[in-house]
Amino acid sequence: MPDGTHSDSRVGRTVFVCSCEGSMPLDEKALAKACRGARLETARQLCRAELPRLTAALAQGEVLVGCVQERAVFAEAAAEAKTEHAVETVWLRETAGWSAEANRAGPKMAALIAAAQVPMPPTPIVSYRSEGVALVYGRDERAIEAAKRLSSKLNITVLLADPKDVVPPRTTEFPVVKGRIVRASGHLGAFELVVDDYAAPSPSSRASLVFGPARHGAKSRADLILDLSGLTPLFPAPHKRPGYLRADPNNPVAVERAIFDAADLVGTFDKPRFITFTEALCAHSRSRKTGCTRCLDLCPVGAIQPNGNAVAIDPMTCAGCGSCAAVCPTGAASYALPPAEALLKRLRALLLTYREAGGERAVLLIHEGEHGEPLIETAARFGDGLPARVLPFALNEVTALGLETVAAAFAYGAAELRVLLPARSRHDREALDRTLALADTVLRAWGFGEGRVGTIEASDPDALAAALAALPHREGVAAPRTFAPMGDKRSLAQLSLRELAKAAPAPVDIVPLPEKAPFGTLSVNAEGCTLCLSCVAACPTGALRDNPDRPQLSFVEDACVQCGLCAATCPEKVITLVPRLNVGADVAKPQVIKEEEPFACIRCGKLFGVKSSIERVVAKLAESHWMYKGNAANIDLIRMCEDCRVIVVTESSGIDPYAGPPRPKILTADDV
Repeated sequence: MPDGTHSDSRVGRTVFVCSCEGSMPLDEKALAKACRGARLETARQLCRAELPRLTAALAQGEVLVGCVQERAVFAEAAAEAKTEHAVETVWLRETAGWSAEANRAGPKMAALIAAAQVPMPPTPIVSYRSEGVALVYGRDERAIEAAKRLSSKLNITVLLADPKDVVPPRTTEFPVVKGRIVRASGHLGAFELVVDDYAAPSPSSRASLVFGPARHGAKSRADLILDLSGLTPLFPAPHKRPGYLRADPNNPVAVERAIFDAADLVGTFDKPRFITFTEALCAHSRSRKTGCTRCLDLCPVGAIQPNGNAVAIDPMTCAGCGSCAAVCPTGAASYALPPAEALLKRLRALLLTYREAGGERAVLLIHEGEHGEPLIETAARFGDGLPARVLPFALNEVTALGLETVAAAFAYGAAELRVLLPARSRHDREALDRTLALADTVLRAWGFGEGRVGTIEASDPDALAAALAALPHREGVAAPRTFAPMGDKRSLAQLSLRELAKAAPAPVDIVPLPEKAPFGTLSVNAEGCTLCLSCVAACPTGALRDNPDRPQLSFVEDACVQCGLCAATCPEKVITLVPRLNVGADVAKPQVIKEEEPFACIRCGKLFGVKSSIERVVAKLAESHWMYKGNAANIDLIRMCEDCRVIVVTESSGIDPYAGPPRPKILTADDV
């Protein structure tokens, strides 16, 4: 394996690659490239006739099997062996072995095995607690009927919006009230609702429910909501809100599915904490001036809200799309499933092993497991399967794809990158489109040509096969980089881009980028700058710096995240953002933007302020202000440092700052 892929974790490990009863060819020479530090063993029917070989290997160490279909069989064998060693599996058959190009898929198999051996860190978890308090929100008897079916499992309340001629239930098994939800917040186990036009029905309702006096602003809470109203959804991206089940009341199949899902929402439920957020890195605002709003603009579920100088991400509401992490310029929001560093280590193992095993013109196919895996499997079972050069790479959410991953993929040798999406996808794609557009700009500028990155929208294997077959057979970089990824998300992006520039066909130091790119410089009108240094105080990354010894403003381009806080704060409005990528040698060096001569105090000689600013203030006040016009003494106060100014004012007023109040008269016995 290439350096940096944790070969020490594989000491004593056995890698089994089974031909699945001879249904796929095995290239042992290529497979050996993925197993340095581990034993490679091939098999024909490991899950049945040769299962004792697995048990024997478990006595010596960890086992990795190139088969996911029989995962349960392997786990059972490990349990019966009563060993502390685990059995892991990697998907080889449908991704590589069952293919029209299976005879050339040895390098791909080696790459997939190598990637599977890179350990992933555990994912943090958050938990929901639902007691089964449910609100069924509808408009007619269909909501009441759904509530009846759930009443044995849930604590039900039915809320009818604008009900018309609703026949009263024969018996009161649960409350049926009317009202319209005007505000909703929360998540599974903690929904908060505000209802207008709220009223309870009269017990004497006969042919239809008759409701009493209505009131607005009624408040309620629920653990889950079954919305059969057919009205506007209560939440943005409603399918991503935990505990909110919405179905078209005119679609019986959708209603049945929603009822079935609602019945199981009682108890404690875990989900990943998708985003790791570091508040100190956030560039949202400073001193009530707004800067970066990229994550706020893109979050599809409203899980991100302003929180002082930073933003706050609600982990209970977050649906894990990763758009915030993809566009965050500072790395304050980073994806945790897995972290960027771990993901790039797996990508490195995949692409470098593929090339080392003899693979060429690698196409990296980014996909989500829920959509991509069934499509890939169907293509393998009923079609020609994936081409030998197409390397599937699963992400939890493709919308979390960041520039660091794309840049690293091409630096490690990928020739093409495609993101697999469902046809007519409901994905909120703006973050993904931004990432791909940014990557395309850089790749074109560095001589890779057009169309190296893009999407494939397919929901059937034939469409996927056609799209992959139409890809050009271009080479990747001539000499792939082998750098080990280390650091946070932003530093990984910078590292990957620098390494890609070293391997690119025609690199240039400066690449203009589109608006809202995370890299760039500033255009400052130096003549209008007064060196007030407000921008320095506002800059969250230290890209703008002052000099404690003299009036000076400098800028470090490598640290600039294009948040815009400096431009928003500047009182003279002389700062303009210039998005660009600079991989030159001087990008991390401070560059002086403006420097002026300091003013010397006319009394003590101490340097303070900016000479041009002091002289400008003196000239303006001497000309127009009644306190200074013709008053040389007051003018001189402006030319003094803060200490001398206090001393002179005190002396001229005859006030002794060290004098105390008059001592009280001493009383004697005669005075008494």
